[in-house]
Amino acid sequence: MSPRDIENVILFQLDKTNKIAKQHSQVEMDRHGMGITVEQWVLLKIIEESDQLSQKDLAIQSLRDPASITRTLDILSKKKLIRREALPENRRQYHILLTQEGKNFVKKHMRLVHQLRAQSIAGFSTQELEQLSSYLKRMQENMS
Repeated sequence: MSPRDIENVILFQLDKTNKIAKQHSQVEMDRHGMGITVEQWVLLKIIEESDQLSQKDLAIQSLRDPASITRTLDILSKKKLIRREALPENRRQYHILLTQEGKNFVKKHMRLVHQLRAQSIAGFSTQELEQLSSYLKRMQENMS
């Protein structure tokens, strides 16, 4: 492998794979009329899977900057998918929670998300997926 051949650089391959996955997922989400972006979906899932999540925690878990999180949460709030609950001891902080409509939205669209996930790993054995996961976690640790 030539060091000048960017197509063979692992980090480039990871970035390219991520972009292709997001583009494909967005096309499918749009085709199914979900009305949200992939990034908005990721935040909804993190919120759904968490208890007592602050906006700061959400930014950390999603690896997004706080300003971007604020804008995205504003959109999700306007869509009535999330609500912000002020903390009694700190009015500048909020817990981010799914509304009932948000819970129903996530539940309704999980089948499509599972299909997209399955499509992305089609042809991989369980052992290959475990190895890939292990390698990716190791790379993350190397750079943390």
